[in-house]
Amino acid sequence: MNIGKAAERSGVSAKMIRYYESVDLLPAADRTGNGYRSYTEEDVARLSFVRRSRDLGFSIERIRELLGLWGDQHRSNGEVRSLAREHVTELEGQAAKLQAMIQTLRHLMHSCEGAGERALCPILENLGHN
Repeated sequence: MNIGKAAERSGVSAKMIRYYESVDLLPAADRTGNGYRSYTEEDVARLSFVRRSRDLGFSIERIRELLGLWGDQHRSNGEVRSLAREHVTELEGQAAKLQAMIQTLRHLMHSCEGAGERALCPILENLGHN
């Protein structure tokens, strides 16, 4: 199938398919006689796997590891679970940082309430300090 059909079936844009090929998450596609890329059902399944992994926030490097495990019939579920556990820990750290940012911005916004048309802005003042 051509790149447009593979994109449609996998939910990955043609641009991202070419990118995933360039970073070796997807093997280089076979080419037809006229030079167009040609994809298989296996390629579409791999692209869907990559898309879902990206949706869950996995990095390209982690997805490469997951793909290796996905294709290894001798791997243990423990290896996959360990990667997922590490990722959850990273996501929880990111979530905590985001919550701290939200709290800081809410506090700064609250300090601006009722300020009306004054020139002094606590938000800008805070952003201007190291």
